[in-house]
Amino acid sequence: MADAETGQGGAGRHPGTRPGEPSDASLLTLLGLGPDEDAVYRLLVDRPESEPEALSRHMGGVPVQGALDSLVERGLAGADRSGPGGPVRYRAVPPVLGLGPLLESRRSALHRVESLVGDLSERHRAAQTYGAGAPVEVLSGPAAIRRRLVTMQRHARSEVCTFVPARHMPELLSFEDNHEEADAEMMRRGVTVRSVVERAWLEHPATADLVDACLAQGQHISVTDRLPTKLVIVDRRIALLPLDPDRESEPVALVVHRTGLLTALVSLFEAHFERGRRLVPPGGDGDAESPVAAVDRQILALLHVGLTDAAIARQLGMGHRTVQRRLHTLMDEVGAATRFQLGWHAARAGWLSETSDNSPAQPHS
Repeated sequence: MADAETGQGGAGRHPGTRPGEPSDASLLTLLGLGPDEDAVYRLLVDRPESEPEALSRHMGGVPVQGALDSLVERGLAGADRSGPGGPVRYRAVPPVLGLGPLLESRRSALHRVESLVGDLSERHRAAQTYGAGAPVEVLSGPAAIRRRLVTMQRHARSEVCTFVPARHMPELLSFEDNHEEADAEMMRRGVTVRSVVERAWLEHPATADLVDACLAQGQHISVTDRLPTKLVIVDRRIALLPLDPDRESEPVALVVHRTGLLTALVSLFEAHFERGRRLVPPGGDGDAESPVAAVDRQILALLHVGLTDAAIARQLGMGHRTVQRRLHTLMDEVGAATRFQLGWHAARAGWLSETSDNSPAQPHS
């Protein structure tokens, strides 16, 4: 029987190992090591400064020089000669340093494979459902809904439209998640991203940087008072929305394919987008000849969409009184007695971007 340490002859198999699984004595092969490299490295861990002949004896006479050379080349072992003409002795590189990068690389690859399996599963489900002519799919649970959402965004070709209501809902179709995982990549591919958000959603301090980043990327954001539900529409060919927007327990979502129902959802989105007030990117509406500072134009734009002074201050990262003082200064400059008059003058004077009105959005193919 071979030395149990080397795993030769199956002596190193753990009692709990199932047939077909690698034993504890050969797990390093999962990191890309060959069986001989695995066995020799384990010997070097326990027997530093060993010569090839001694290692070969522990391997039952199997030659080990090839495995040693490979370990040295891969940075898993070091070799030293004791003196001119002396024998070469080998030592194992510390496992954390030598095997850690291999482990991290395999872990990253497995994460990608896991994501691919989820993507393929959703594509298979969609193909089966669509092939059967079913106009609507039902998805249960956060994992299934999130996978479908990410898959839809990854396969978007021209346009993604979203509703972002302010009331509490399960964070499955959250604006933040969409931005972090897919929005930037979609924008790089030339996909148009349009969103309608409830005005109350902009009251949260944490949304300021996110909104600015989205606008800076070129996304189109319209603000409205109230939205009926969360909604994602991709290329006007598929939509995802909650079955019950107010459901607090296990979430259930509907996937709607090309039907009259999808046409109605697209019309619903366009109606809210057109009625809403458009946000403008920071500095994006600047005019070198404008008598109004860029920060004042931002304040006016946010006032135009209906935000309070406190919300504007949070959005722009300035003090509440600073916002009020700048607004009063603008009112004095134009002779406005009320903020309504100031807003009317700002729109008439062209201080607000053309995209900040509620003119109809151009249709997308």
